[in-house]
Amino acid sequence: MSLKRASAVAASAVLLGSLATLPATTASASASAACTMTVGSITGGGDIANTDVTATAPITAKRTVGVHVFTPGVAKFSATWTTRVTPPSGKSTSGELVLNSALYSAWYGTKSDGTPQNGISNGSKGWQGYHVVQTSVYSVPGAPYWRATYGLRNDGVMYRWSGEYGDLARYTGFASVKTMTLISQTRTYDTFLANARGGALYTIRIARDPKVLPVVKKLRTSTWQTFENLVAQRCGVQSTLLTAIDKETGSAYLYAVGHAGGASTVIKGLGRVPGTFTDPVDYLRTDEAIPPLFGE
Repeated sequence: MSLKRASAVAASAVLLGSLATLPATTASASASAACTMTVGSITGGGDIANTDVTATAPITAKRTVGVHVFTPGVAKFSATWTTRVTPPSGKSTSGELVLNSALYSAWYGTKSDGTPQNGISNGSKGWQGYHVVQTSVYSVPGAPYWRATYGLRNDGVMYRWSGEYGDLARYTGFASVKTMTLISQTRTYDTFLANARGGALYTIRIARDPKVLPVVKKLRTSTWQTFENLVAQRCGVQSTLLTAIDKETGSAYLYAVGHAGGASTVIKGLGRVPGTFTDPVDYLRTDEAIPPLFGE
């Protein structure tokens, strides 16, 4: 382990201890009340794995390795995967991810007769200059359907492809972002939680209307640079359960994050997640029955 990384890990441990002593609030209590999330991953061999993480005391985690879908080593990074019921009685889990330098949709599941199935769609080339992909789907009764794919390029330019406002939007100024995860989906905006290479932690709100500039708020000033992946799930009405993964040490830490609002946001460190997190690709595995994220 490099000296720089060792210092960052030590700082993270201090952060966990200090956050655990923060005064309890309604938001943080809700976020840590035994909420559960599934950290999906793709192994080096191309298999799908899922780790169910529960915010009990102590934290519990159960890992399962399932279907083989990908050629070893081709998966680079991934957006959320969602499990859906496919009538009459089948079930499928699907998501978008980058394989080598192209964006694909992939899926696995069972047919109505119980027969397993999986597949990969045709790819969209030109993703060799990106390091993050995220998808947001807003499907709520009475509201217009919304689906968008976000890609963050290595030069700090973020693109969004959607079905409204001319399909493509472009935002600049995110070169310092190491990784990001979706924490809020509403009728008017999406919000990401992002850590910077310098250690700060931010929220980035992207309005659906591309004429509106992103709103960036700093939640913390340091220590978050150690994490290569952030995976977030809704917890309660307006809080977030966050798993932050340090690939170099194979460690993951669980946080309860109150409804985000800048530096006053409550972030409570719940401790280290049992297990080893060394798979090359991590993502949120969610279910269509779970309401949209509302962490900001």
